[in-house]
Amino acid sequence: MYTVRTLLSLGVLVSTRFAVRGLGHHQPKVLLREQVCLSHRSLGPFSQACRKSSTSEMANPSGSSVKYLSQDEAQAVDQELFNEYMFSVDQLMELAGLSCATAIAQAYTPDSFTNKVPTVLVICGPGNNGGDGLVCARHLKLFGYEPTIFYPKRPNKPLFDSLTTQCKKMDIPFLEEFPSEAQLVDEVYSLVVDAIFGFSFKGAVREPFNSILSTLKHVTVPIASVDIPSGWDVENGNPEGIQPDMLISLTAPKKSALLFSGRYHFLGGRFVPPSLEKKYAMNLPKYTGTDCVKQLL
Repeated sequence: MYTVRTLLSLGVLVSTRFAVRGLGHHQPKVLLREQVCLSHRSLGPFSQACRKSSTSEMANPSGSSVKYLSQDEAQAVDQELFNEYMFSVDQLMELAGLSCATAIAQAYTPDSFTNKVPTVLVICGPGNNGGDGLVCARHLKLFGYEPTIFYPKRPNKPLFDSLTTQCKKMDIPFLEEFPSEAQLVDEVYSLVVDAIFGFSFKGAVREPFNSILSTLKHVTVPIASVDIPSGWDVENGNPEGIQPDMLISLTAPKKSALLFSGRYHFLGGRFVPPSLEKKYAMNLPKYTGTDCVKQLL
């Protein structure tokens, strides 16, 4: 077990979390909003429980179901956004990260946590999904959360250097080490954001991310995954992997989202041109007003 001195050296904000320890280790960190779905984890990782209304919620105004993209389709859409529609990486990353923070703020409002200031651990991977996580952390800070970032494999690129600097300038701490025990994560944080791997992920998970995901499988606080639960096959999922409480699909849901059994599924990234949506028959749902996210489940 880590000592308080070690926690402080890692940059972990411990004061608010340990203030509630007298309530017991298994005291919920989030006040659940849908009691009917409390037992979804006990029904198996790919249970269809709590999804009775998903068919109508996933339909767009024309009545057609939202399309779940294959890995090849997701990559093709991404390339067209860059090469044909001339979006820049940092432009889409900002929109995606803002969408993630907005969805989290809607599902886990600050007043739904048992501590006054909700602490969030944002785990960022080495690619664009990790960049989405950095942007998400910055916006969560502006929304009244206290994010902490773990970013072990940082690309040597100006874009990611800039995103890191922005977070540091907003006094968002970066961990030097990842807690090896799930209990420590549960005690210190109210929520975990999984921004490790996105839809381009293939193959075996390498260190340090294999150990990180092994730890996350045992945490009890909610996990919110960005676009794809890390370690999942983009199309076939992973019944032995992490099972997040929340999934934030970006641009359009991917096929593995059909296997998601958590409580909250949001669609984010309201930037798809109508002609591109039509070309790939995405059948995206209509966003409400000026919202940048749409709750699908």
